[in-house]
Amino acid sequence: MNIEQLYRQVIMDHYKHPKNKGIIADNTYMTVHLNNPSCGDEITVQVKVEEQKITEIRHQGTGCSICCSSASVMSVTLKDQSLDDATDVLREFYELIKGYPFNPDILKGDAIVYQGVAQFPARVKCATLAWKAFEQAILKIKEDQLNG
Repeated sequence: MNIEQLYRQVIMDHYKHPKNKGIIADNTYMTVHLNNPSCGDEITVQVKVEEQKITEIRHQGTGCSICCSSASVMSVTLKDQSLDDATDVLREFYELIKGYPFNPDILKGDAIVYQGVAQFPARVKCATLAWKAFEQAILKIKEDQLNG
């Protein structure tokens, strides 16, 4: 099996058996909903932060295998990270998606399977939609903390 087939297999596994899927009716989570009108992907991401640490990430949405699997991978990759570390991981994921060099000491695990997405510009939004929703949630959380 070559690396491309392995990556495809990981994507399909997260698509068919998503981790942390399902939204919870709980106002202690920051919830962000985003959609990609160009292809119909929609995602809602919920983030719970306690003591500057991401304790829970939930997601729910519809879309292509890249979008939905990426939401699952994002939830696994960023859960239990500090807010600062999660921001670093986000930055490295965006570098990877653009086809730029990324730091494998920061971006680990299944997230690297999206490396090939850079070759398909129309798919970049699919792969990053859940990550963008997470990023917006974190920005809102940090803003709420500043405003006390």
